[in-house]
Amino acid sequence: MVREWDPRTASSAEIASLLVTLNAVLAADLPQDPPWRETSLREYLAEVMPGERRISWIAQAEPTGSGDPGAVLGQVHVLLLGDIGVLEVLVHPSARRSGLGRDLVLRAARRVYQEGFQSIGVEVVGDTPSVGFYESLGFTREYVETRSVLDLTAVDWAELAQMATGIGAGYHLEFFPGGPPDDLIEAYARAKAEVRDVDDGELRPSSYDPERLRDSLDTLHRRGMKPYIVLARHEQSGEVAGLTEVVVPAQHPTRADQYDTIVAQGHRGYGIDRAIKSRMLLELRSAEPELIEVQTWNAQANEAMLKVNAELGYRPDRDWCEYSVDVAELVHRLDSSPR
Repeated sequence: MVREWDPRTASSAEIASLLVTLNAVLAADLPQDPPWRETSLREYLAEVMPGERRISWIAQAEPTGSGDPGAVLGQVHVLLLGDIGVLEVLVHPSARRSGLGRDLVLRAARRVYQEGFQSIGVEVVGDTPSVGFYESLGFTREYVETRSVLDLTAVDWAELAQMATGIGAGYHLEFFPGGPPDDLIEAYARAKAEVRDVDDGELRPSSYDPERLRDSLDTLHRRGMKPYIVLARHEQSGEVAGLTEVVVPAQHPTRADQYDTIVAQGHRGYGIDRAIKSRMLLELRSAEPELIEVQTWNAQANEAMLKVNAELGYRPDRDWCEYSVDVAELVHRLDSSPR
């Protein structure tokens, strides 16, 4: 049975069953990734940025004889933002190759089409069954990043401390657990806007406007995801010369997510990128005692940041690919394909 589903009003049993399916998918497809926890999972699934909407469906097995609800075998949600719907699908390994994944995608695609959106995007992890699945549905690869993972148990902390001080004269570093203070938001947003990527179509967009940045930080907290910020300040001007962001999710607190790392154009060449990322790791060591890994994503053409990450000890893990498809074509293809 597939039905529309709202995590805000879902039962605790449904949330717990969805977690079982999520961890079964991770164990099958990404066995090196840590399992997720139920902590703030409901909030993670429900909370979105202002102006965005998330619509979800779940697939459940038939109820048991004792009257308990059936296990959640699959879930799809689509996040409607800007001019695109961003898709995410989970199917329990035991229910794969049954047509359930196609049915879930069709449900979401029909809604996206009805809402007037023209395209759907999805993140697809390399070397997993998702690649063949989405390509069989007509999705086209648009962009590739490399995910790298740092094992904190293997870090040379003394060397890292030296890297954190290897910054040019006239700069100092500041650490902000929870996000930058409000009096720095505008300068922080300006630094991010200055180096905005030419391709602004990523499925994980950054926040370059001060108000959107405030909303983004608020949304992270509401989803159970704690941001940490390290800034490099130019002492003469007070400008934010560089910044790096790491988020520790309550759902998997042993592995943190690296978000943006940015050095403003006029401040490059002073060792800021290496220093701020090193300082961040040193701070996280004491702020998050459960943390044992940090994962980051980089465009394959970003050789400078890949070099810094390698010096810090990150090791390439998998490709993460962004795929997209025309919604009308996808709905037509799925409606006309045999079940």
